[in-house]
Amino acid sequence: MKNRIYLDNAASTPVDPEVIEAMLPFYSETFGNASSMHHYGSKAKDALNDSRSIIASSINAAPEEIIFTSSGTEANNMALKGVASASKKKGRHIIVSSIEHDCILNTAKWLQEQGFEISYLPVGHSGLIEAETLENAIRPDTILVSVMHANNEIGTVQPIETLGRICKQNNILFHSDACQSFGKITIDVHAQHIDLLSLNAHKIYGPKGIGALFIRKGTNLHPLLHGGGQEFGLRSSTENIPAIVGFAKAVELCKSSMVKENNKMLSMRNLLVDFLKDNFEDFYINGSMENRLYNNLNFSFHGLEGESIRLLLMLDDIGIAVSAGSACSSNSKSSNSSHVLQAIGLNPFEAKGAVRVSFGRFNTMAEVESFGMALIEVVGKLTSIFS
Repeated sequence: MKNRIYLDNAASTPVDPEVIEAMLPFYSETFGNASSMHHYGSKAKDALNDSRSIIASSINAAPEEIIFTSSGTEANNMALKGVASASKKKGRHIIVSSIEHDCILNTAKWLQEQGFEISYLPVGHSGLIEAETLENAIRPDTILVSVMHANNEIGTVQPIETLGRICKQNNILFHSDACQSFGKITIDVHAQHIDLLSLNAHKIYGPKGIGALFIRKGTNLHPLLHGGGQEFGLRSSTENIPAIVGFAKAVELCKSSMVKENNKMLSMRNLLVDFLKDNFEDFYINGSMENRLYNNLNFSFHGLEGESIRLLLMLDDIGIAVSAGSACSSNSKSSNSSHVLQAIGLNPFEAKGAVRVSFGRFNTMAEVESFGMALIEVVGKLTSIFS
């Protein structure tokens, strides 16, 4: 294949050229420390404040409610550990969904080792959490509920507004990991009753190494890092101004093109679904098709689940990049079965065999067609366990 095709945008996206252009001056010209009082520091501080306002506005938050972090993972850790530490006298019960990103699940595991009790909300076959399920899990000592807005593997979009309202009615803090949904679907922290929201830049054509945590004014949270008191005393560390500026530019670009890009993603996804239906009798889709991010398709081939890694490597050999699930989960040494797919009812063998395709801003319909033809070639070389 002459040109490589990248269809793993849920793992990371290429940095948009306009984002790179916005960042460059802050490496060489406006390079000051935002805490310095001279000209260079003031220019950096202005850029920091402007960027904070842009990101806050995109989710209907106040600028002082946005705390910059190094990543979505840090934001998630900060939300759970920070609330747990600040609220442990009130209660030690925390609720998370069973299909959270590994950084939430591993943080919850760590908190359990510190004496907190964790409840895991089950999901149905589509990956959705029912309101009644959350209501039944809440206890008098529940201090926090954490449910991701959209799942990183199967793209399921949760009924965040409903879940947030339940938490608000019970005086419980509600956190959502929105790293996959941010920039793709509208988020309003007030309308959706969100107290803490985790964001990052590299899933929206921004740089790696920068994220943010929305913390609703009045929320009690202890910091993870102590030092010079940056970020309103909640996240001490010299701010990464080039990355923060890039983050804000990426947000602006997503906001201005969201409807157009969603329509494009949906068209590409529909094209791929139709192709799979026409050419593969044994394929099946994992997760909901109605409540799903437009750029996500997670599917498997019945009988070929054990060949998924080989399938991905063969596709990579001919220049096509897709995923078997979460990029972060591939670092786990314990199991390569997806906890998300098992949570929606697949057995451990089936949960090893998914293909995740995630479209992005720079993909084309022609690339989707090329991927489909390559898939026919590669699948034809694999052997089903049932043949």
